[in-house]
Amino acid sequence: MKTYSLLLGLLWLVLVGYTAMVIGEYGFNVFPYFFGDMAALGWPGQFNLDFMLMLVLSASWTAWRNRFTGTGWLLAIVAFFGGAGFLLPYLIYLTRKHDGDLAAILLGADYSRDPNP
Repeated sequence: MKTYSLLLGLLWLVLVGYTAMVIGEYGFNVFPYFFGDMAALGWPGQFNLDFMLMLVLSASWTAWRNRFTGTGWLLAIVAFFGGAGFLLPYLIYLTRKHDGDLAAILLGADYSRDPNP
Protein backbone atom coordinates (compact mmCIF):
# COMPACT_ATOMS: atom_id res chain seq x y z
CA MET A 1 0.00 0.00 0.00
CA LYS A 2 2.99 2.30 0.42
CA THR A 3 3.62 2.23 -3.33
CA TYR A 4 -0.05 2.93 -3.95
CA SER A 5 0.04 5.90 -1.57
CA LEU A 6 3.09 7.23 -3.41
CA LEU A 7 1.23 6.90 -6.71
CA LEU A 8 -1.77 8.76 -5.26
CA GLY A 9 0.54 11.52 -4.03
CA LEU A 10 2.23 11.79 -7.43
CA LEU A 11 -1.13 11.98 -9.18
CA TRP A 12 -2.23 14.72 -6.79
CA LEU A 13 0.94 16.74 -7.49
CA VAL A 14 0.37 16.42 -11.25
CA LEU A 15 -3.23 17.56 -10.81
CA VAL A 16 -2.24 20.54 -8.65
CA GLY A 17 0.40 21.63 -11.16
CA TYR A 18 -1.92 21.32 -14.13
CA THR A 19 -4.74 23.09 -12.29
CA ALA A 20 -2.43 25.96 -11.34
CA MET A 21 -1.48 26.46 -14.99
CA VAL A 22 -5.13 26.41 -16.12
CA ILE A 23 -6.15 28.88 -13.40
CA GLY A 24 -3.26 31.13 -14.42
CA GLU A 25 -4.51 31.12 -18.02
CA TYR A 26 -8.30 31.11 -17.57
CA GLY A 27 -9.02 32.02 -13.94
CA PHE A 28 -11.42 30.22 -11.62
CA ASN A 29 -14.50 30.58 -13.84
CA VAL A 30 -14.88 26.90 -14.81
CA PHE A 31 -18.68 26.65 -14.93
CA PRO A 32 -19.32 28.39 -18.29
CA TYR A 33 -16.79 26.08 -19.96
CA PHE A 34 -18.02 22.95 -18.19
CA PHE A 35 -21.76 23.44 -18.69
CA GLY A 36 -21.33 25.21 -22.04
CA ASP A 37 -19.72 22.10 -23.47
CA MET A 38 -22.55 19.99 -22.06
CA ALA A 39 -25.18 22.30 -23.57
CA ALA A 40 -23.51 22.02 -27.00
CA LEU A 41 -24.19 18.24 -26.99
CA GLY A 42 -20.77 17.32 -28.36
CA TRP A 43 -18.03 14.96 -27.20
CA PRO A 44 -16.50 17.45 -24.78
CA GLY A 45 -19.93 17.79 -23.15
CA GLN A 46 -20.36 14.02 -23.02
CA PHE A 47 -17.00 13.75 -21.26
CA ASN A 48 -18.03 16.46 -18.79
CA LEU A 49 -21.33 14.69 -18.06
CA ASP A 50 -19.51 11.40 -17.52
CA PHE A 51 -17.04 13.15 -15.22
CA MET A 52 -19.85 14.81 -13.27
CA LEU A 53 -21.48 11.41 -12.73
CA MET A 54 -18.16 10.11 -11.39
CA LEU A 55 -18.14 13.07 -9.00
CA VAL A 56 -21.63 12.05 -7.83
CA LEU A 57 -20.36 8.49 -7.23
CA SER A 58 -17.34 9.78 -5.32
CA ALA A 59 -19.51 12.05 -3.18
CA SER A 60 -22.10 9.35 -2.49
CA TRP A 61 -19.39 6.82 -1.52
CA THR A 62 -17.82 9.39 0.79
CA ALA A 63 -21.15 10.12 2.50
CA TRP A 64 -22.02 6.41 2.74
CA ARG A 65 -18.57 5.43 4.07
CA ASN A 66 -19.03 8.00 6.83
CA ARG A 67 -22.53 6.64 7.54
CA PHE A 68 -24.27 9.82 6.36
CA THR A 69 -23.18 11.76 9.43
CA GLY A 70 -22.84 15.53 9.33
CA THR A 71 -19.13 15.13 8.69
CA GLY A 72 -19.92 12.61 5.96
CA TRP A 73 -22.20 15.07 4.17
CA LEU A 74 -19.61 17.85 4.43
CA LEU A 75 -16.94 15.56 3.03
CA ALA A 76 -19.35 14.52 0.25
CA ILE A 77 -19.79 18.16 -0.80
CA VAL A 78 -16.02 18.61 -0.84
CA ALA A 79 -15.70 15.35 -2.83
CA PHE A 80 -18.22 16.54 -5.43
CA PHE A 81 -16.65 19.94 -5.98
CA GLY A 82 -13.05 18.90 -5.29
CA GLY A 83 -12.91 15.77 -7.43
CA ALA A 84 -9.53 14.06 -7.45
CA GLY A 85 -8.11 17.08 -5.63
CA PHE A 86 -10.03 15.79 -2.61
CA LEU A 87 -10.22 12.05 -3.27
CA LEU A 88 -6.48 11.44 -3.77
CA PRO A 89 -5.36 12.90 -0.42
CA TYR A 90 -8.43 11.42 1.31
CA LEU A 91 -7.44 7.94 0.14
CA ILE A 92 -3.85 8.54 1.29
CA TYR A 93 -5.19 9.59 4.70
CA LEU A 94 -7.47 6.54 4.94
CA THR A 95 -4.68 4.19 3.85
CA ARG A 96 -2.44 5.45 6.62
CA LYS A 97 -5.22 5.59 9.21
CA HIS A 98 -6.21 1.96 8.58
CA ASP A 99 -2.69 0.60 7.99
CA GLY A 100 -3.56 -0.51 4.47
CA ASP A 101 -6.63 -2.55 5.50
CA LEU A 102 -8.52 -2.27 2.22
CA ALA A 103 -11.87 -3.30 3.69
CA ALA A 104 -11.65 -0.60 6.38
CA ILE A 105 -10.51 1.96 3.78
CA LEU A 106 -13.42 1.25 1.45
CA LEU A 107 -16.17 0.34 3.92
CA GLY A 108 -15.28 2.35 7.01
CA ALA A 109 -13.83 1.32 10.34
CA ASP A 110 -17.13 0.07 11.77
CA TYR A 111 -17.99 -2.39 9.00
CA SER A 112 -18.79 -5.99 9.89
CA ARG A 113 -16.06 -8.49 9.03
CA ASP A 114 -18.70 -11.23 9.08
CA PRO A 115 -19.50 -12.07 5.42
CA ASN A 116 -22.97 -13.31 6.45
CA PRO A 117 -24.35 -10.77 8.94
